[in-house]
Amino acid sequence: MTEAEIYKIVASILAIAVAIIGHEIMHGWVAYRYGDNTAKSQGRLSINPIVHIDPIGTILVPAVLYFTGAPFLFGWAKPVPINPRIVIQNGGQNGMIAVALAGITYNFLLAILLSTILPLFANPQSMMEGFFFMLIWQSILINVVLGVFNLWPVPPLDGSQALMHFSAKMKWFGIVRALEKLYPYGMIFIVLILATPLGNLMFMPVRWILGWILPI
Repeated sequence: MTEAEIYKIVASILAIAVAIIGHEIMHGWVAYRYGDNTAKSQGRLSINPIVHIDPIGTILVPAVLYFTGAPFLFGWAKPVPINPRIVIQNGGQNGMIAVALAGITYNFLLAILLSTILPLFANPQSMMEGFFFMLIWQSILINVVLGVFNLWPVPPLDGSQALMHFSAKMKWFGIVRALEKLYPYGMIFIVLILATPLGNLMFMPVRWILGWILPI
């Protein structure tokens, strides 16, 4: 394995760790702002990566995607525990919508911020500058992919949670019941989407967003 390949692996690991751990912490932090200290009391607002590792989503899935030459990486951390009753009591359905979208918002804002820094390393003059370019590039890509993926309205993804609480707010209880019934089978639908051409369609916004935010 060459030095460049080692740098790429390290950059990918760091990028996906920051993306998925920050994503989960933001869910817990916003819930905490609405009076729910469940995540805080369990130590899940910590930046210590060990407390957030999910063996499949944090290690296995990204590794398989990397070594099979997938065009992008994504994964997930162990979900942060939330008490919806407390959040709704203090913030209503809008509070739960904010909690559901907190991780996605983090991912997109981080990608936009990093896109403003990327040009500084566009012409690396050393191996270290090349590493930082690779790290920032991977971080932008992974955060956009993760944000788009979690917007899918398929349980248990964040998009479905936001849709369910928005529907409850609007009293569209038919949609709420449909999402609740779909929940036990959500991962099956996600796997089917990823394994079929529908996955390419669902990830099309990634190209649009990258085309908008990337300065080079």
